[in-house]
Amino acid sequence: MKREKISELTTNRLSVYLRCLNDLAAAGIKTVSSQGLAEQFNLNSAQIRKDLGYFGEFGVRGVGYFIDDLRANLTKILGLDKPHRVGIVGAGRLGTALANYNGLSKSNFAVVALFDNDHEKVGHHVGPDRIPVYDVKKIAKVVRDEGIDVCVIAVPARVAQRVLNQVMAADVKAVLNFAPAALTARLGVKVKTVDLTTSLQSLSYFLARPQAGRLTNARRGVVRVDEIATSDRRDA
Repeated sequence: MKREKISELTTNRLSVYLRCLNDLAAAGIKTVSSQGLAEQFNLNSAQIRKDLGYFGEFGVRGVGYFIDDLRANLTKILGLDKPHRVGIVGAGRLGTALANYNGLSKSNFAVVALFDNDHEKVGHHVGPDRIPVYDVKKIAKVVRDEGIDVCVIAVPARVAQRVLNQVMAADVKAVLNFAPAALTARLGVKVKTVDLTTSLQSLSYFLARPQAGRLTNARRGVVRVDEIATSDRRDA
């Protein structure tokens, strides 16, 4: 891999490429060129080659990319070759919906615990996998016992920073934040904020100017990678 710093936008695009390759593999396709990948999924072939070039030489002249090999390489680059155990703080509607989302397992993520301060919820289990709900005061112990390495914050904005402090104190270094709040994390902790308002406002802009909209591949749920939202400015 090249020594230069890899941007977050690049890693976001790698995830899109992996999703596209998974679709091709499911269709029984064995090889694909960057141009073929770009045309089928409305991507940018030059950007694909540039992004992959940061991590090595994966293509074969005259053939393109062997899909299974490239999938394996991207899976390893993205750290998806090993399981990640997830804890969700907030067992309300959003937290329980996220816990029940079966798409996580396809990317090697497994929700193993929820946390809440509502004693009527603590001790109960959520979903078909019967994920236990723990008292939020036990975050540090459960993180250690369950080997949790990713936490999701799904609590009201007013308590989100306090929850992040608890999560950081438990030595979790990867956090996905759904609270509408700008959080401050210490060095070495990565926080990604999912900003629903920004995303909806972007859609509103599209609706206000339909003639300016770009094509999307709705059937596969893939958009142009040069349109990936850059709303992570508040990330730590």
